[in-house]
Amino acid sequence: MPTATSPAQRKVTRPRADAVRNRERIVSAAREMFVEHGPDVPLDEIARRAGVGNATVYRNFPDREALVREVVCSVMDRTAEAAEAALTETGDAFAALERFVHAAADDRISALCPMISETFDQHHPDLVASRERVERLVEEVMDRARAAGQLRADVGVGDLMIVVAQLSRPPAGTDCLRGDRFVHRHLQLFLDGLRAPARSALPGTAVTIKELRPS
Repeated sequence: MPTATSPAQRKVTRPRADAVRNRERIVSAAREMFVEHGPDVPLDEIARRAGVGNATVYRNFPDREALVREVVCSVMDRTAEAAEAALTETGDAFAALERFVHAAADDRISALCPMISETFDQHHPDLVASRERVERLVEEVMDRARAAGQLRADVGVGDLMIVVAQLSRPPAGTDCLRGDRFVHRHLQLFLDGLRAPARSALPGTAVTIKELRPS
């Protein structure tokens, strides 16, 4: 069974600057098109948006599964970096949580992953490693805000990720990019509801991240 590779290790195999740029352009174009059109968008359309030839796409990614997995891992890695940045902030803990949530929405981590979760092995070690890193860091960001008395006690990481997923995914039948103008407005409404002290009692129990993992 293959072992997980870190973000740095995945980049070690990209020796030339032009090869690095091409790969990054492919991943960026694929991320945009997967969000806009779903995981079945033709690879030649991805190549066209990235400004590279079809052969360049297949040279970097032998099949669609490899490309999808790299896109998801790269989005998770960027989101983890945003969480790490939030943890380095020494000011208001809830403000740091807010900035992280808005950054995660911009990268569409939770909108992208459920959309393409059926197209590849969800238990691939690269994906598992990236997902566990994000989960750990998000929990730390939330724990810090909770310890400061700013985050209500009855919410979990799963609650946060579910709402980010729902709000950062464009409603059915709407233009993806046009919907972006509402994402941060609605996220802020949600974040205001997370502040302590809580104004109401939530039904049920806090959603854990384990409940959201694939079985």
